[in-house]
Amino acid sequence: MGQVPVAERIDAFRWRIPRSGAMRADGIVFASDRLMEDLREDPALAQVANVACLPGIVGRSLAMPDVHWGYGFAIGGVAAFDAEDGVVSPGGVGYDINCGVRLLRSSLDRDAVRPHVARLLTELFETIPTGVGSHRRDEALTPREEREVLVRGAAWVVERGWGWASDLEAIEAGGALPGAEPDALSERALERGRPQLGTVGSGNHFVEVGFVDEIFDRAAADAFGLRPGGVTVMIHSGSRGLGYQVCDDAVKGMVKAAARYGIDLPDRQLCCAPLGSPEAKRYLAAMACAANYAFANRQRMAHGVREAFERALGTSPREHGLHTLYDVCHNVAKFETHEVEGRPRRLCVHRKGATRSFPAGHPEVPPRYREVGQPVLIPGDMGRCSFVLVGLPGAMGESFGSTCHGAGRVMSRTAAKSAARGRALLRELADRGVQVRSAGMATVAEEMPEAYKDVRDVVEVVEGAGLSRKVARIVPMGVIKG
Repeated sequence: MGQVPVAERIDAFRWRIPRSGAMRADGIVFASDRLMEDLREDPALAQVANVACLPGIVGRSLAMPDVHWGYGFAIGGVAAFDAEDGVVSPGGVGYDINCGVRLLRSSLDRDAVRPHVARLLTELFETIPTGVGSHRRDEALTPREEREVLVRGAAWVVERGWGWASDLEAIEAGGALPGAEPDALSERALERGRPQLGTVGSGNHFVEVGFVDEIFDRAAADAFGLRPGGVTVMIHSGSRGLGYQVCDDAVKGMVKAAARYGIDLPDRQLCCAPLGSPEAKRYLAAMACAANYAFANRQRMAHGVREAFERALGTSPREHGLHTLYDVCHNVAKFETHEVEGRPRRLCVHRKGATRSFPAGHPEVPPRYREVGQPVLIPGDMGRCSFVLVGLPGAMGESFGSTCHGAGRVMSRTAAKSAARGRALLRELADRGVQVRSAGMATVAEEMPEAYKDVRDVVEVVEGAGLSRKVARIVPMGVIKG
């Protein structure tokens, strides 16, 4: 991993890791003094420096304020590589490819829903499988269906009747990345994916019922359909076992590829291959499949949320109005054109635990939001709050159109379980007004609020740095977890 480098303070929200040794660029960490205190001994800073050593890196190696140690790249890391001279690294995407968030906003009010939260959670828990290895054996995909999902993503799910056409207009990339080739996946990856479409999984994944507690930007909130007291549902999950297997398969091959192409790796976990090489093309084709599976997964769960609301509250779709506000990727590598030193340049942008934050007027912002900018969804821990932000022009100049993706861990899962020992976590959360249903208490302990940074501190940094702006705060009422 290497020695943790010293970060020099630039201003209230930025720190520089100066280029040294094999680094080809500086590192930039977006953090406040408070957040940096937790990072000074964190190996994540060494990972930021290591990423700066990779061939073809453009600009700086970046870390968002929710950064913490990960596999190869830090979680919260962003790096762009020249489309011709750069590389792609599976560690720069992560094992849960297109782990992401979908937010549904509704026509329902907090006061009308709160008395029914317990029943609603029961319906959600029964409708959407959760937990390690969760699956839908009764809806397992056939091999042919799975291949269609891998290429078409969320659209395939909508065409099956599990969603609305309007959902597709509010998903990053329309719910399907181009270039997906199912033949690039191993048989083991395909096997793992067939029974898991429409499932939450475990770890930090969840379905959360909340309400809009405060509006900060009225114009953007109106464009997003958010209002004080309005009920929301946030879905956080990814590509499940299929995506994990895609990454695992790629890492094994990329270690050999890096040696074959003479790439000197500061960390074996940063294994990579030149863009344009057979290894890179195969990985990107498989990664796109996993990303499309994740879009489809969240689409199927969104349909389950609507069904659960209808059963628990006796509401029709017209009454609950659970429309997709937006759906964003967290872990993905995408080819994008960004202005670098005054000219457009095609780049492969790796975002690992980071979210796009495109501003008003950008052609990839859905038409319905183009006048205000892209919705940015930032989940917090299950005991405090989450935020909806909007993308700003500053992100295009400083972070390749990127911002934070959540609160970011400050405790390992082992440390969290140790700290939770002897505590009545469900009661503590209930005292905060949050009801929780989980497949097991181990997950609740691992995901207790104290295991995470305060998302308010994280959002303060990206807003202060001009990457995103606060639109609304959402407070949880009930959560189902794996």
